[in-house]
Amino acid sequence: MNQNANPTVRQADERYDAEALREFARALLVAAGASDDIARNVSDVLLDGDLLGHTTHGLALLNPYLQQIEQGKMSTQGSADIISDKGASLLLDGRRLPGPWLVNQAIDMLLPRARQYGTATAVIRQSHHIACLASYLLRAVRENMLIVLSCSDPSGQSVAPFGGTRAVFTPNPIAIGIPSASPFLVDISASITTNGMSGRLAKEGKQFEEEWLIDSTGKPTRDPAVLSQEPPGTILPLGGLSVGHKGFGLALLIEALTGGLAGHGRADNVQGWGATVFVSLYDPAAFGGNDAFLRQMDWIADACRNNPPREGFDNVRMPGDRGLALYEQQKKNGVLLHPSITPLLQESAQTYGIGMPATL
Repeated sequence: MNQNANPTVRQADERYDAEALREFARALLVAAGASDDIARNVSDVLLDGDLLGHTTHGLALLNPYLQQIEQGKMSTQGSADIISDKGASLLLDGRRLPGPWLVNQAIDMLLPRARQYGTATAVIRQSHHIACLASYLLRAVRENMLIVLSCSDPSGQSVAPFGGTRAVFTPNPIAIGIPSASPFLVDISASITTNGMSGRLAKEGKQFEEEWLIDSTGKPTRDPAVLSQEPPGTILPLGGLSVGHKGFGLALLIEALTGGLAGHGRADNVQGWGATVFVSLYDPAAFGGNDAFLRQMDWIADACRNNPPREGFDNVRMPGDRGLALYEQQKKNGVLLHPSITPLLQESAQTYGIGMPATL
């Protein structure tokens, strides 16, 4: 099952204009107390999530973000503090500001440094949730930069190490944006599925198509409800029951890049929904050159897309092909929101007295 699949078919008249959704999200965030710059930044990233088809990490997060602001758990004004600056490396303290604002601030700081040094890296501690990682990839590849972005939430545990039954990690996403004639947008995680998709299916009373979780005794299951049982079950690492050591290894790498480099992570008993973030930019011009880089990547893309498909597949898609096509389609024809999102947006609209966008 595709982690970002939409299991319910929506009607054509339930599409929303992308710009109307963007302005609606911005207005709600401002009404909740966010500065206009932060509100615009967050609304852009959340909308990108839905435009790209990542429906658990787009506007589905707006209502929870507003609740975090109301509860004083998400800051709404200001910028990150610079803890360390070595030129090509930065450590930032995010002060619990919105993750989209912080990641885009970090990219602003890294772009000129990557062009100067060839590569530049920022690590952010005490960030709030950073939403859809693929959104930031778009920005980097448009600047002809290769980007590696990952995060962990040191306050959360929902994924057990391979062979274990007690959660240690969060899904620990990692995303890579690779410039090409049609960019590659890799957005995966060290776990076999995500908390967002597990929560959505559990709320709908549905199960995964395969055994992607284990209960507290280690018994494989398709039921995401085990995550909220006592004692809780866990999501399996990428690779599942047989080769989950690969996802376990990837989770360890992401913990080192985030909590390890930040000096702030799971060893500190961190409280509150949030993230520790790693973002690194690489300028191909500083290595073999832009033209040489694109020649190599375009060759790979052609070799993959023209690969004879196996049974059950019409063709081989590069990571990002579907998302980029959907992005352009939905900007033109309207955004198709997952059915679970609209009631949350209506609830927020009523709370703040801001009208819902009309359907197309």
